[in-house]
Amino acid sequence: MISRETVDEVLRRNDIESVISPYVTLKRAGSNLKGLCPFHNEKTPSFVVYPADNSFFCFGCSIGGNAITFIRQIEHLDYPDAIEFLAKKAGITVVRDETTGYRQETGIRKDRLLRMNVDAARFFHNSLKADNPGARACLSYFMDERKLEMSTIKHFGLGYAPDSYDAMLKHMTSLGYTPDELVEGFFAVKSKKGSYFDNFRNRAIFPIFDVAGNVIAFGGRRLDPNDNPKYRNTMDTVVYKKSRHVYALNFAKNFCRENLIVCEGYLDAISLHQAGINNVVASLGTAFTSEQARLLSRYTKKVFLCFDSDEAGQKATARTLKILPEAGIETVVIEIPGEKDPDDYVKTYGKDKFLELIHGAKSKFEYNMEKILAPFDLNKPQDKVNALGKLTDLISEVYSKAERDIYIQVVSQKLGVNSKSLKEDVEKSVRRATAKHKKEESTKLRQSGLGYADKVNPDYAKAPGVAGYEEVVLGMLLLYPEHRKLVRDGSLLTDEDFFTEFNRRVFGYIMSIDADDGEANDINELFTPEEVGRITQIKNERMKLSDNGKEVFLEALDMLHASLEKKQTEGITTIDALTKFINGKK
Repeated sequence: MISRETVDEVLRRNDIESVISPYVTLKRAGSNLKGLCPFHNEKTPSFVVYPADNSFFCFGCSIGGNAITFIRQIEHLDYPDAIEFLAKKAGITVVRDETTGYRQETGIRKDRLLRMNVDAARFFHNSLKADNPGARACLSYFMDERKLEMSTIKHFGLGYAPDSYDAMLKHMTSLGYTPDELVEGFFAVKSKKGSYFDNFRNRAIFPIFDVAGNVIAFGGRRLDPNDNPKYRNTMDTVVYKKSRHVYALNFAKNFCRENLIVCEGYLDAISLHQAGINNVVASLGTAFTSEQARLLSRYTKKVFLCFDSDEAGQKATARTLKILPEAGIETVVIEIPGEKDPDDYVKTYGKDKFLELIHGAKSKFEYNMEKILAPFDLNKPQDKVNALGKLTDLISEVYSKAERDIYIQVVSQKLGVNSKSLKEDVEKSVRRATAKHKKEESTKLRQSGLGYADKVNPDYAKAPGVAGYEEVVLGMLLLYPEHRKLVRDGSLLTDEDFFTEFNRRVFGYIMSIDADDGEANDINELFTPEEVGRITQIKNERMKLSDNGKEVFLEALDMLHASLEKKQTEGITTIDALTKFINGKK
């Protein structure tokens, strides 16, 4: 538990603009600031920072809150870790009770799991140096088969998991870790009979680090070709989410300001680093995610994709070409000839030849155009028509008109078609896509207004009218201390007056804001970032209206009580009346 005084001091010394500006390019918009939201993909800024009350809100994805909420979301931290992150930035020492607020359901603490990972990494690395057949075979795999130097092995902390039932288990328990903790860290497996055994056995070990250099996970590659699966990896833990990290970014982050190379596997990245190409990371598998893209966007603005040349690698390239540009990253593709992967190529031909591939990298459009044209014979009229249709769709997906014009010229020359006719077809395709998008957005908006698919407040759809009045009342309570005092002194509202469970919780929080006993909780301690965003939205919606005085507040209370009574007795809602009230038409 972190004291409220500490939380308040952390927030006071971290103004919202200084916290957000390293992650988002902000531009002045009156008294506020605007930028592209870092939490969802958008081309028109809908992310607003309010310096006056140290808050932010995105009108596109409804995420909002204070500096703690932002850091929780952008850095993927839990509540106490987000406070410590900001406290360190402000030079504040945080003292907390380790017995609360820092555990998984099973009880292991994040700091303990991180220490366990360090001890495990030491065990694996020391096991590689042991004088036994298994260790020698693993060292031979690294040095003879994969051509890694000892300095590289040490730099990346590579290791060996002994071919033993319980070698690691015995070592780690001798350090004070329990078998159940080792199961949580994916170092041990518990059998149905209740016995424990090592999870990694007879495998080459690759430690995985976060950007700060903490050991957060491990990948184990088989040494015996008959041992399946080929890779055994740490699953998601309290310190590791595969979709949020990339391999070797801790090493590459200081070399990637201009551009970054993204490969597919551990050894691709390691071999390129060994060759002196230091701006390289690996995707921890082929399923690149939007979270990984947003992570990379904080360190570079241009990525060279260099996945394997096989079918799986090409599919991964196609998927990633959609994800990276949406995060604002210019993306080009390195194609490796001869069905080789980056690891094989740099070892066979050397650093200079690999750098030549970088100079010949293809833009996203060039790469996709070649893939589209590959199966067609352009000497056949029907094949040319079919190819032209696919290329028309490809061009229509480009947002910039000027950029579309450039691609129209390229395709018209490539296929020998009239550029004016092609432009007309592209514009038709754009109009169709725009109409479809507007229809989908309109449907989402209607559903949102009625509370359908509402993950934060799932009860909303059961009684939209009641829930809407709840939000009107909560918005005014959030904004005005005098309304909170009126409710508290006159017992005008209790948690029993709320139909939706989420809004009932919000009411409880609001009533603690002005508590005299100093026990008020920080909003981030009670609610998830998504819930904080909804609360911020409730407050912002009411802030837009000028008339929020006592008379309006009391009328809102009456309307809430009336709508709740109707819901309870007749099972109906009063959406039309609510809409008028929200719009300020009493």
